[in-house]
Amino acid sequence: MTESTESSNLLNLFTEVKDTVIRRIRGRKKDVALVLSSGGARGLAHIGAIEELLDRGYHIRSIAGTSMGALVAGMYATGNLETFREWMKSIDKRKIRELTDYSPSLDHLVKGKRIIDTLKTIVPDTDIDTLPIPYAAISTDWESGHEVVFRHGSLYEAIRASISLPAYFEPMHLGNKLLIDGGTTNPLPLNRVERHKSDLLVAVNVCGHDYEGELELKRTAERQRMASSRTLQLLNRIVPGGLKLDFNYFTLLNRTASIMIHQNAQLMLRLCPPDILLDIPMRRFSGSDYDKSERLIAIGRARMKKVLDDYEE
Repeated sequence: MTESTESSNLLNLFTEVKDTVIRRIRGRKKDVALVLSSGGARGLAHIGAIEELLDRGYHIRSIAGTSMGALVAGMYATGNLETFREWMKSIDKRKIRELTDYSPSLDHLVKGKRIIDTLKTIVPDTDIDTLPIPYAAISTDWESGHEVVFRHGSLYEAIRASISLPAYFEPMHLGNKLLIDGGTTNPLPLNRVERHKSDLLVAVNVCGHDYEGELELKRTAERQRMASSRTLQLLNRIVPGGLKLDFNYFTLLNRTASIMIHQNAQLMLRLCPPDILLDIPMRRFSGSDYDKSERLIAIGRARMKKVLDDYEE
């Protein structure tokens, strides 16, 4: 055997061994601990992200979420994500109004009972301990300001506590606690998902949306509405400098909450960096665009595909 032939055989052997090792490592690295952020309707993108993970052969071994992330995580953990997705297809603006049980009070505008009761008819309630994978949902104790992590008990109790958006949904009473949305303390609970040593930590963050883009859409809609309203045209002439539609009680609270949630998510990313991060700004959508589920799901899937392509390369 010549020296060149021996070298070639050694190189081929090395390449074969290397490829085998890489395949085995990648095989082990398909196990995932998944974390889903808050974000209102934008959280429907979580569905597409999950579907892409599964189609690429990743195995979700545990899951945690906050607010809308807690809801989508719960639907996946029960094995009913596809059922939930199909139901979301039927949601339009009329159905959103029907599911909104307005009950103006000093601490809320909407009770939030009707939507939970409706979801229970689609996916029955279950005990978190009986789920096939570990699940965690994050809420906040209004009085102490501490996180409340749900790992046991009623799934819908955990979800309802996690989605209790302050000043919108009625806070949830649990024992001697008054619980509000988990996004106020931990909108991206990377430190709360149960994780094995070999698991990839994967995060989907939709709470870092571009507020200015969302606000511009609202301004455009308001300008169009004002153009057709003689009363508003008259007021615009009377009020010095015109009506400030982009700065009012609602936009002030909304912007304040957006800043707080975004900063808390960024802090968590620094404290507990994930192996794979899907960060979606969601410039074109607001937190109430539940009637655009298929578009949001498609965005989540497309963005996760790109992130996984980059990771696997």
